[in-house]
Amino acid sequence: MEPLPQLADVEQARAAIRGVVRETPLVPAHTFSQLAGVPLFLKLENLQKTGSFKLRGAYNKLRLLPEHERARGVIAASAGNHAQGVAYAASQLGLHSTIVMPENASLAKIAATQGYGAEVVLHGTSFDAASSYAWTLQQSRGSTRVHAFDDPLVIAGQGTIGLEILDQLPSVRTIVVPAGGGGLVCGIALAVKSKRPDVRVFAVQAAAAPGLVRSLATGELTPVPLQPTLADGIAVSQPGRLTLALAQQWLDGVVTVEEEELARTLVWLLERSKLVAEGAGAAALAACIYHKLPPSSGDWVAVISGGNIDVTVLSRVIEHGLAESGRYLRLELRLADKPGALRDLLQVVAEQAANVLSIQHHRVGTGIALGQTEVELDLETRDEQHVARLLAALQARGLHPVRR
Repeated sequence: MEPLPQLADVEQARAAIRGVVRETPLVPAHTFSQLAGVPLFLKLENLQKTGSFKLRGAYNKLRLLPEHERARGVIAASAGNHAQGVAYAASQLGLHSTIVMPENASLAKIAATQGYGAEVVLHGTSFDAASSYAWTLQQSRGSTRVHAFDDPLVIAGQGTIGLEILDQLPSVRTIVVPAGGGGLVCGIALAVKSKRPDVRVFAVQAAAAPGLVRSLATGELTPVPLQPTLADGIAVSQPGRLTLALAQQWLDGVVTVEEEELARTLVWLLERSKLVAEGAGAAALAACIYHKLPPSSGDWVAVISGGNIDVTVLSRVIEHGLAESGRYLRLELRLADKPGALRDLLQVVAEQAANVLSIQHHRVGTGIALGQTEVELDLETRDEQHVARLLAALQARGLHPVRR
């Protein structure tokens, strides 16, 4: 195993990446402070170049390549943020980069990676297949592989966020960070706690991908099966050898968040703070506002690690988040097929001040009896209490809505 990075490595990285990487804002979050019950600040790595923190580690790794490795270029496997970080860093240093992505990677991410100057190779239908093929290409081309998290220079680059936080908010007492393979949180923890042992650093994972949780529990690298998750950027089955060792040494704990909590947090970020985050990027904030962490006084920081979310996914997340918070309601009802039935239904909806977004009206279909019609309503509502009043009013009129 390579030597673990030290504070000096992070400090050197910070000096080297200045001017290429943005020092991202650290902003107070008043609404989220109320929800979390602590003074909460957001470290906005979603506003970083390429849309995530990944550029920090990629640039720090590539800048130190010896000349003979620079000549052969670099290669990485990624379906998202790491791809864009490596591509941008390579273009800034005049290196050829090859990024292997799954064939089902989003067109937006493929275009963005190509836009940063990379050669994109599509292979397989999963990250594992893409990663395996990247090794094959590396051997044939002699390129240098840039690991997404288990590399001391990559970890040191990510740790520069921790140094920025200490400078921007000297009163910080707790830092909460999304974690997949662990490069980001371990870099931050190493940097912060080497200078300020009193500051707590916690990792947050999706409950659908608790690789770091499991490996810390067993004390060794232990892969976990991955379930579908909004937080695809931290969906990693296990940490690396370096990151596990660093996590054991520096972290104060690891917690998980559920999919519904991630979805609601994404919607709240959009609505309350006008910030676009990806699922992984919202994980730390979700852990704060859903009280997953041991309480402590003092200022807290949640790292919003990235904002690269597909607009189609974002649209579904918004709709789902609104439904979960009682602000979007889909109902299915059976009505008598007679004049005035639909009017009477809509009268109840109007009396309860719900806004009709769409109506679908079917007379023929499986399960629809003669003399009946099926109506599907999409409604805009205020909250769960409003929904409950509307459902009760419909029941009182002899209607039996089914919530979808």
